[in-house]
Amino acid sequence: MDYISNILFAVALLAGVGFFVMNVRKLIRNIKLGREVDRSDNKSARWKNMARVALGQSKMVSRPIAGILHIIVYIGFIIINIEVLEIIIDGLFGTHRVFQPLLGDGVYGFLIGTFEVLALLVFVSVIVFWLRRNVIRLKRFLNKEMKGWPKNDGNFILYFEMVLMSLFIVMNATDPSFQEAGIGNPISQFVAPWFSGLSVDTIHLIERSAWWVHILGILVFLNYLYYSKHLHILLAFPNTYYANLNPKGQFTNLESVTNEVKMMMDPDADPYAMPAEGAEEEVPEKFGASDVMDLNRVQLLNAYTCTECGRCTSACPANLTGKELSPRGIMMKTRDRLEEVGKNIDKNGEFKDDQKQLLNDYITPEELWACTSCNACVEECPVNIDPLSIIMDMRRYLVMEQSAAPQELNMMMTNVENNGAMWQYSPMDRLNWKDE
Repeated sequence: MDYISNILFAVALLAGVGFFVMNVRKLIRNIKLGREVDRSDNKSARWKNMARVALGQSKMVSRPIAGILHIIVYIGFIIINIEVLEIIIDGLFGTHRVFQPLLGDGVYGFLIGTFEVLALLVFVSVIVFWLRRNVIRLKRFLNKEMKGWPKNDGNFILYFEMVLMSLFIVMNATDPSFQEAGIGNPISQFVAPWFSGLSVDTIHLIERSAWWVHILGILVFLNYLYYSKHLHILLAFPNTYYANLNPKGQFTNLESVTNEVKMMMDPDADPYAMPAEGAEEEVPEKFGASDVMDLNRVQLLNAYTCTECGRCTSACPANLTGKELSPRGIMMKTRDRLEEVGKNIDKNGEFKDDQKQLLNDYITPEELWACTSCNACVEECPVNIDPLSIIMDMRRYLVMEQSAAPQELNMMMTNVENNGAMWQYSPMDRLNWKDE
């Protein structure tokens, strides 16, 4: 009968990993719907940025309690799952704790003991996170965009982690040979007595059940990531690598605008020139962004990487003064629209116009114009997401494609065009103040 369980394990493993790979391919396809952007410069700084921010969690600890707890969960969960390698080998070949004789009791006991301590620390940290969300109810977890699925998603992942850590301890506690060896059981030795009154067969059934549910839970968790904000576990690394290294507040010039200006300054250029015979007439490039396909690939990667932690929104001066803008909401809406576009492609084989776009259907002009472009959201984000770049690209579209800027801004731009300054008086009067 052992070979049947081995086959079932192999099927579950292939199904779990296969579905994960399918979703990763879909994720990459969706991100590639955006415009290409060159972020190949200064590779050494990019690697350092990734090591410091994604791996080292340097921006998390700006809020010490949440930061330290997050580091415990992050390190604990990653290190504990090293044991998955042993589980996979045992599951495929019918062995039991295959690494114990290979590594020796000393090394193996140290590793498993470390895993158990980390499992307890992760469990306690997750309990604190749950209390912060559901009992203390921190304000940044209560914004209007955190209703329904986003709120439930945050709790689901905490329950996942509680169950997985508990199963790991129970699995060790109900393994008689492991407990008798007295190695690597600093936590499970205190749980083992809970099962002392049960028969050997019952204890073995509990151990096998915990083992199976633990590994199946990990496979479910792996595939749950695509549908969850917890994609940042994987995407934080490329996101921080491809982050904008320019000083905050330095905006890029639109290539389309630059080309227009160059043509205006070229005395030999003919703006009315017709395309050569047989050549296709070029469609003018859109100024700014009105939908996700107009954004660049790093911005779409940002949307999928968003942790929904709300640090950006809690630091946003517009949001703090009651405006509609929530930088977290901007990223969540961008991701929702991108997912909708992806489903459209899945259904039709290509994108079919659905009479929707990111602007207006998801993000309103009121939100965009509430932004003060102060970069507080960019500074606060623990994984270097840049909501401001999306806001500015959509503002560019409103101004340059729809002439839909607020009246005050239109007046200012008119004054700049006519007077060379923001103020509504002649340039000849600029120095009148010195005569007063």
